[in-house]
Amino acid sequence: MTKQLKVLVTGGAGYIGSHAVLALKDAGHSPVVIDNLVTGFRWAIPDDVPFVAGNIADEELVASTLSEHGIDAIMHFAGSIIVPESVENPLKYYRNNTAASRSLVDSAVQAGVKHFIFSSTAATYGIPESSPVREDAPKLPINPYGMSKLMTEYMLRDVAAAHDFNYCALRYFNVAGADPLARTGQSTAGATHLIKVAVEAALGKRDSVAVFGTDYATPDGTGVRDYIHVSDLAAAHVIALEALVADPKTSHTLNCGYGHGYSVMQVLDAVDRVTNQTIERKIEGRRAGDPDELISDNREIKARFGWQPKYDDLDTIVSHALQWERKLGERGQV
Repeated sequence: MTKQLKVLVTGGAGYIGSHAVLALKDAGHSPVVIDNLVTGFRWAIPDDVPFVAGNIADEELVASTLSEHGIDAIMHFAGSIIVPESVENPLKYYRNNTAASRSLVDSAVQAGVKHFIFSSTAATYGIPESSPVREDAPKLPINPYGMSKLMTEYMLRDVAAAHDFNYCALRYFNVAGADPLARTGQSTAGATHLIKVAVEAALGKRDSVAVFGTDYATPDGTGVRDYIHVSDLAAAHVIALEALVADPKTSHTLNCGYGHGYSVMQVLDAVDRVTNQTIERKIEGRRAGDPDELISDNREIKARFGWQPKYDDLDTIVSHALQWERKLGERGQV
């Protein structure tokens, strides 16, 4: 193992960030969380992990945090992630995702923090010409969310060329599931992720699940996506961190998915199977900008980092999501 690293996790009280905190701890590293708690939860951060309440664009606060905790690397999850909202309010996304990331990267460079892992997205590709989509496919985002992330990727590339600094941008596909030990999960009310919505419906928190479009060029007519278990994604961040430290001259931009997909109907069937009941499906029209399928070509991350997913099974992903949803109900967090 690499030496124990002190890692600032931005957005560490959120869905993916809180799993990264656990993965860092499990690997023997020391996370520190900064989060403004707009969409995150204070209780999602373990008691023994230092927590700083605030915004990553607050350069004074970030500078003092980096210095006080002797931070070696940054994992950057903080940002806004709702695609339709980005279309309605693009300036919010360019502020929270692009401008705030610029402030954070500037703080890192000023403080001599040399390693940076960025939470990017398959939305940088827009509607890919071919599937599975490779990292060198054209980047043509069709919404401000995807563009705000792509602009940050380019910024990191330019900073790495100019400074003693390397980075890994991981382009996520459809993140789902929850920590297998139910230590954290997806907790935000009003989430739009299909598996989260489906398990909410299975537990009676919703009346039905909307299926947007049944006329896609896929086996059953519904959209196919590459669903990746959040704990496998978090593990990829830890491996990426250790790779950046081991080879400080090399940066990476990599897909993070399983390389195969499931349709909306296959996901809903899996939830029915796991819960032994039938969710009501509400058929609706297509949403603008939804491709027929979006699947990662993940050969590069496996070749570079030796990343091996542990939870590449739809029923397992659904079971872990369901377990967490039940726990939220017990907490009174619905």
